[in-house]
Parts: sequence; C-alpha cells; structure tokens
Amino acid sequence: MSTRLYVGNLSYATTEATLSDLFQTVGEVVSVSIVTDRMTGQSRGFGFVEMADYQAAQNAINQLNGRMVDGRSIRVAEARPQEAREPRGERRRERRRY
Repeated sequence: MSTRLYVGNLSYATTEATLSDLFQTVGEVVSVSIVTDRMTGQSRGFGFVEMADYQAAQNAINQLNGRMVDGRSIRVAEARPQEAREPRGERRRERRRY
C-alpha cells in the first residue's frame, strides 16, 4: 500500500521532476505534486510525494529530512489526512449575521 509524504520548505524553483529524481534514490515513487497558488501559479513551498510502500516512505523520511535541495533544507514527514472543510458559501453566511 502506498504512503503519502509531506515535503516542506521547498524553494520556489524546485520542480516536481527534481523531487521525483530525489525520492527515486530511496524507493519507488508513485506520484509527486507541488502545491501552487491558484492566482499566480507560483509554488507555495510545499508538496506531496507518494511512495510505493511504507518501508520506502520511512527510508525517505530518514534519509531525506534535512537534505539541502535548491538551497533549502527540506522537511519530510508522513502526511496527515486532509481535514474536512465547510463549503465556502456556508462560512460567509455565518460571518454576515448582525
């Protein structure tokens, strides 16, 4: 079963190909995604790498956490599940109450 990793403190110049090549050195990579700003398209400085199995993910955490990539010391950890969020319209209606 694949394991998703959080990769933080990325340089804005870091690409998905760079991360894929780096993580391939410790195990099989299933997917790589860098989170970008919707308006500008610029990297938000973090992303996710999905490793093929749990052991490969643990090896990546142990070997790559703190590694220098594009001039920045990256942070690698197991990704937490995404929290459920309210629909955007619901939050706005609540704020407008007088």
